[in-house]
Parts: sequence; structure tokens; C-alpha cells
Amino acid sequence: QVQFVESGGGLVQPGSSLRLSCAAPGFTAEYYAIGWFRQAPGKEREGVSVIGYSDGSTYYADSVKGRFTISRDNAKHTVYLQMSGLKPEDTAVYYCAANTMRSRATIPILHEFNYWGQGTQVTVSS
Repeated sequence: QVQFVESGGGLVQPGSSLRLSCAAPGFTAEYYAIGWFRQAPGKEREGVSVIGYSDGSTYYADSVKGRFTISRDNAKHTVYLQMSGLKPEDTAVYYCAANTMRSRATIPILHEFNYWGQGTQVTVSS
């Protein structure tokens, strides 16, 4: 059973930065777009950012544009989410998953994503 492993979360103050990593050891996900999602308590899981497998395509939710940057290193089977200017409303569990139906980044549709990890908690608080 393939499962992504997220890491890099933590407790930070508003305005801080974090870099999340999403790895799938032994899994060749180069042909899939990879997405980052987040879920805050009592809220639905929402798509944050997506990156295409090799065409440079990306998607960002309006709420994170200009603050978050997604990237991937296919040689290391890892996708990163660099988060800066963090706000309390960014507090959530962050998950990554592979879009097994698309290779380009598009508006994320939840049911197209598979191989969900356990998530990493990001808490932004003063």
C-alpha cells in the first residue's frame, strides 16, 4: 500500500515560515500531479497547491497565492511546500496526495487524489 509521508509541520508565530515535505519512498510518482491539502478542525479538506509532474504547471488557492511555493524533486520522490508569511488561519493538518488522473496541475478535485499520508500539523499562533 503506497502512502505519502508528510513532515515539516510545527508551531510557529504569525509571519514565520515553514517548509513541508511530502515523500513516497520507493514510489515512482513522477507521472502524477501532486497536491497539498489542508484541513482545519470542523472544516472540509481544501486544496492548497498542486504541481504538475514535469511541465512546470502549478496551482495555488487564492488564500495562499504569493505566500506559498510548491516544488518537486523527482529524483528524490519528494514534493515541497514552502510557506511564508504564515497566518493563524493557515493552522490545519496538511496532507499531500497524488492525482492519479492528471499529470498537469489543475484546480484540485478531491476524489482524483490518492495515496494520502497521515498529515503534518501546522499551528500558527502568537
